[in-house]
Amino acid sequence: MIRLLHVLIVEDSENDLKLLLEDLRQRGYEAVYERVQNAAELTAALDRHAWDVVLSDYVLPQFSGSEALKLLREKGLDVPFIVISGACGEEAAVDMMKAGANDYIVKTNLSRLVPAIERELEVAQTRRARAHAEAAMQFLAAIVESTEDAICGKTLDGTIISWNKAAERIFGYTAEEIIGHSVSILFPIDRRDELIDVMERIKRGQRVGLYETVRLRKDGHFIPVSVTVSPVPDTSGKIVGGSAISRDITLRKRDEAERFKLIEELTESLKQVKTLSGLLPICASCKRIRDDQGYWQQVETYVAEHTHADFTHGICPDCLDKINNPVKTAA
Repeated sequence: MIRLLHVLIVEDSENDLKLLLEDLRQRGYEAVYERVQNAAELTAALDRHAWDVVLSDYVLPQFSGSEALKLLREKGLDVPFIVISGACGEEAAVDMMKAGANDYIVKTNLSRLVPAIERELEVAQTRRARAHAEAAMQFLAAIVESTEDAICGKTLDGTIISWNKAAERIFGYTAEEIIGHSVSILFPIDRRDELIDVMERIKRGQRVGLYETVRLRKDGHFIPVSVTVSPVPDTSGKIVGGSAISRDITLRKRDEAERFKLIEELTESLKQVKTLSGLLPICASCKRIRDDQGYWQQVETYVAEHTHADFTHGICPDCLDKINNPVKTAA
């Protein structure tokens, strides 16, 4: 099966170029290539395209393999660089390898070329994968350090092995103070059974979903938290520890308590409220009300006894008009 190979070739000889391409073709590679012969052409080619490998002669009329290698490394490109030369002596080859070349091949013996390319491509892929993994780990570590939730890693025997900034703030212990100690230091005495249960579930590979509990701060105060605990496997899938994410819910608990207190106060107040209901006998003449025991009372007295309302006295606009204009009223 023909495999594509993107090759940047630093070479001044047309014949040597053809030999390289023919050797690659015979070994199953179709080269997508560009030939360059000086620094400007090499720079432009590197900026224009992503290459799998750079194959470079050691000596060119206006350029050299060492200059090409330096230019490539200055750009920070992780591309295998293989020297192919007939004029490169052993000492020069060693110097090139020290400078960062991945291999050197003698032009009169190209049998090592394809194996060298394949080896360097595999090494480069592994190196990139490792760099990607390290970058991902650094990014994850940054997230862990910047989160507002306490994140604690522990072994299966409960020994704390990681402790983020939020954990320091919430529980009061610095990482130096608590790493290497048992996580039981965070559990109140009456919560030790909870610790045993959580650790047993982690050992079985079970995740302990979000639940609310209480933890013990360094200063001895209890702190309400919501917690999620997850098992941590190694690369083979074996459970080697657990991670706990804890959120301080002190403010939420305080708000809940205040809300419940307000509800209780309102409920109690409602029990004390007196209401008027049913039919109320009222005199059509004097407007007094007969109470449930048969006594006739002024409206103000009756309402005051049956509600929490207080009366003030005044004159409505109609009555005021009658007082001020008695003649008009009589007419």
